[in-house]
Amino acid sequence: MPRGEKDKYTDKQKRKAEHIEQSYEAKGVSKDEAEARAWATVNKQSGGGERKGGSGQQKSPAAKAKARESSARRAVATKHGVPRSRQQLEDMTKAELMDRARKRHIAGRSTMRKGELIEALRKVA
Repeated sequence: MPRGEKDKYTDKQKRKAEHIEQSYEAKGVSKDEAEARAWATVNKQSGGGERKGGSGQQKSPAAKAKARESSARRAVATKHGVPRSRQQLEDMTKAELMDRARKRHIAGRSTMRKGELIEALRKVA
């Protein structure tokens, strides 16, 4: 028997599962097994029920544009051989900022976001 609620599936996915289930039953597969196979097939083909895209953190278009600009700046700096230490904090990745914060023994750095790391690094500099 399939587990979980089917509320998140689209009508098309539900119809598809029903059709697949009927097909299996016509071949002599038990009702429960047919239903389980049908939903497994739907999940395999479409990735499951409806979902809001992404990891949960949505960026605004302005934030995306700023990130692209920052990335482009870093790429140009790398191409021209500008050392990372001379770059602006905003142009650094979060991992690079974390590394700097670790070297400067900034408390609470592991829970900080990128903007908070930049602020903290500016205060100690």
